[in-house]
Amino acid sequence: MTVRKNQALLTADEKRRFVSALLELKRSGRYDEFVTTHNAFIVGDTDNGERTGHRSPSFLPWHRRFLLEFERALQEVDASVALPYWDWSTDRSIRSSLWAPDFLGGTGRSRDGQVMDGPFAASTGNWQINVRVDGRTFLRRALGAGVRELPTRAEVESVLAMPTYDMAPWNSGSDGFRNHLEGWRGVNLHNRVHVWVGGQMATGASPNDPVFWLHHAYIDKLWADWQRRHPGSRYLPAAGTPNVIDLNDTMKPWNDVRPADLLDHTAHYTFDAA
Repeated sequence: MTVRKNQALLTADEKRRFVSALLELKRSGRYDEFVTTHNAFIVGDTDNGERTGHRSPSFLPWHRRFLLEFERALQEVDASVALPYWDWSTDRSIRSSLWAPDFLGGTGRSRDGQVMDGPFAASTGNWQINVRVDGRTFLRRALGAGVRELPTRAEVESVLAMPTYDMAPWNSGSDGFRNHLEGWRGVNLHNRVHVWVGGQMATGASPNDPVFWLHHAYIDKLWADWQRRHPGSRYLPAAGTPNVIDLNDTMKPWNDVRPADLLDHTAHYTFDAA
């Protein structure tokens, strides 16, 4: 069984294996396929039309399947690798070990955001940005520039306390747990972290930055935490809802999985801490 660990607790060997698997997926071209998929759904998901990956109830199950597909790709390179998660409510500093040269590297330089250290710096020649929103081919970050503070633990707790998964109008204007976690309303958890990292993370091509996977692994953990706290609450909507994914509808681009199939993460992996 795959165990997803807090990145702050990874051993040096676990970090090395994770980075090596990322670099191999990039070299093979498979990594960029995931970036392309995510960018297409960001562009296509709209509040008043069909929406699957974002601004919708299926934000959480869609990304759970997306991460599972990516984790399996990593494990085809190295079976020992699991996706770590970044608890940004605790590891809130640009000096956190997450951003060290032996792991993800740090923030970008002031003039153009280019990441200058670590395994994904342009100087290594191993991480050219091919799925682009502009002409720049290097990984960019601007930690803490777009928004000063990452979400706090108290803000996370306030969202975990919400008893209802989602509600009409089932988009970025909705109340409920999903939308407050996604960040279109309220204290803004998920979206704020993308903006805090900046660079490609603040675009639809956000998986260009490997921190995307650690961020979303934590979002996935928060969904699991919410489910445990609210065992009587269920995925909504259940059926007959235009433009969104009901409980038993299949999700693009896979068309073989429903939110109902992804409610229990323990069929696929566990976390190192409940």
